[in-house]
Amino acid sequence: MPHSALRPPRPLLLSAAVLLAAGCAAPAGGSADLASAAPARELSAAELRAAAVGDADLGPGFTVTVIAPGHGETGPDGGREVADKPVCQPLLDAVAPASAPGRQAAGAGPTPVSAVPYAETDLSVALASDPAGSLYGGLLGYRGDRAARLQAELTGLFGPCAEFVSTAPPPPAEKGRGPIRTVHRLTRDDTPTPGGADGAAGFTLTNESGAVVLAQRAVLARVGPALVVFSTVGVGAEAPPAPDERVVGRQVAKLRAAQRG
Repeated sequence: MPHSALRPPRPLLLSAAVLLAAGCAAPAGGSADLASAAPARELSAAELRAAAVGDADLGPGFTVTVIAPGHGETGPDGGREVADKPVCQPLLDAVAPASAPGRQAAGAGPTPVSAVPYAETDLSVALASDPAGSLYGGLLGYRGDRAARLQAELTGLFGPCAEFVSTAPPPPAEKGRGPIRTVHRLTRDDTPTPGGADGAAGFTLTNESGAVVLAQRAVLARVGPALVVFSTVGVGAEAPPAPDERVVGRQVAKLRAAQRG
């Protein structure tokens, strides 16, 4: 799969912090009350990793694999993907995390401070009954109010970023190749806000850099000072399914419980 925001196992994720702001107001009643019932503390990198869902949390039929961390103390790998429209850069920094300071692609410019988590845990969730519904996910921890500020910064991206182009350095195995140019299209998907989350958003981001169109469908939720994102990937005319609500809901609940512990 080509170097892009849609290549697994890097979640949208990862990281993920992508369009939370669009349509992410918490619903009235239950989950909004639950989210505000107690202050949410910032987790250490180790605590964030421990807060990731596991097989036991999801039950039979699910297999969870924790992927090597992206941002955080260990730092990510790879170069930075750069958008032709500066307003869309936080979106790419969220779904295709930038390199650690000093390792970014030349000319990429600084990563917006609020878009860079201090810690990140990435994971994949395989569904035995539905391989096409397998998920890639990420938990991203932010300092202070940066997660909420990122929400605000990302508001309105569905308009200017409905279509944009990015360039990225080639993967290490193809060092002699020139920069990779990718056309992206961004659309908004209706999605419920999981109980315990401060807000959620759903979207689909396409990658049209090759002969086959790749589409990544994602749900991103804010839980206190952290972001949770899960995505599925579709190829060609095959539309990816929405991320499994059971997985998203249980991850939000486990992260919220850890923040209150």
